[in-house]
Amino acid sequence: MALTGIEIFKLLPKTNCKDCGEPTCLAFAMKLAAGKASLSACPHVSEESKAKLMEASAPPIIPVTIGVGDRVLKVGGETVMFRHEKRFENPPGLAILISDGMDDAEIDARLKRFNELQYERIGLLLRPDLVAVKAGGDAARFKAVVAKVKEKSGGGIILMSENADIMAAGLSVCADRKPLLYAATEANLDKMAALAKDNSCPLAVKADNVEKLAELTTRLTGAGIKELIIDSGSRALRRAFQDQIIIRSAALAKKFRPLGFPTIVFPAEMTDNPMKEAVIAAMFVAKYGSIIVLSDFQGESLFPLLVERLNVYTDPQRPLATKEGIYEIGKPNENSPVLITSNFSLTYFIVSGEVETSKIPSYLLVKDTEGLSVMTAWAAGKFVADAIAPFVKKCGIADMVKHHKLVIPGYAAAESGGLEEELPGWEVQVGPREGSNIPAYLKSWKP
Repeated sequence: MALTGIEIFKLLPKTNCKDCGEPTCLAFAMKLAAGKASLSACPHVSEESKAKLMEASAPPIIPVTIGVGDRVLKVGGETVMFRHEKRFENPPGLAILISDGMDDAEIDARLKRFNELQYERIGLLLRPDLVAVKAGGDAARFKAVVAKVKEKSGGGIILMSENADIMAAGLSVCADRKPLLYAATEANLDKMAALAKDNSCPLAVKADNVEKLAELTTRLTGAGIKELIIDSGSRALRRAFQDQIIIRSAALAKKFRPLGFPTIVFPAEMTDNPMKEAVIAAMFVAKYGSIIVLSDFQGESLFPLLVERLNVYTDPQRPLATKEGIYEIGKPNENSPVLITSNFSLTYFIVSGEVETSKIPSYLLVKDTEGLSVMTAWAAGKFVADAIAPFVKKCGIADMVKHHKLVIPGYAAAESGGLEEELPGWEVQVGPREGSNIPAYLKSWKP
């Protein structure tokens, strides 16, 4: 159970030194209890108190990371059963299955699909996350396939074998990528735990049922293995779905730590029908798979899963926002129009679509307005002259065009005069109020 502010205060040094940025230790404790501060902000807390506070403040479902660099995948960390209660924290990873029994041509084709099936939508890149490599009985072949996967894909890796010696062979070529080791069972628990611990890799645990799973995770956490992914072993659809609910509910409602881990599910092992597999995967995206392993990727089934994942894991308390920056539409040059809009994703989607329709290559500046539309952001003071001008100056667009003409949305027309004062040398032009009028406007625009 989470500690109260007073309970946290008792574990703090109580010096009121203000090094954390708060006026008193009690104020800092209250912010910690509310999740609005980090324990790392206090440089004087003792190691003993820190350990107690970290354990008490850990989320009911432990977060686990797989992979390294910009393709690292974080799963778990969930705190609610239903998205509307707060939000879901970390989207599930989608994995493609490769077996070392496949011929090289098939392996290459699957890796090509893994790399190429990615989609840009409302300024976000949607793509799969993991390649699961399943071992047969030949350690040398498994090692060779893992090496190829590592070389030809930048995603995370899942190593699949219940033979510790074969697992070690695959791990020897990709340990630096922090793969997920699948799976520890009652029969191989100690050997798999040693591999995971020695190589600082997350470990998947598989059992025949939820009760046995809890026993195995208790043994592993007692041995110091903290990053675990759990598999209840069910491959019948109804039972697998029930297990997901039981695991999530036990971790969140009952605070049952032995089941407080992300889960891995295998729609690929529940049906031979590719479309039915996609439907099963869609169910687990919503409830509550953390890693979903598919037999293969096809655009017509992968894209809907990526969009579903985006929608389910979008924070309902925050508007979907596009990253601030310069977006090139078409192939703009130094004489191309420069437009600016807010970073509300729907606004970006509409404006960029209308600019594409015009067939006039253009630069679209997207200003961070905390996900608010142009009108709302303007009313809130987030899309006004003294907020827009610094962004225009620092983004680098002045070095990309000769004309220094900036087109602002019609709804922000009142800011044109102030912007010209804030941006010496720029001519501020007022564009259409409605996106549908952008193509006609751009066709008549002159540098």
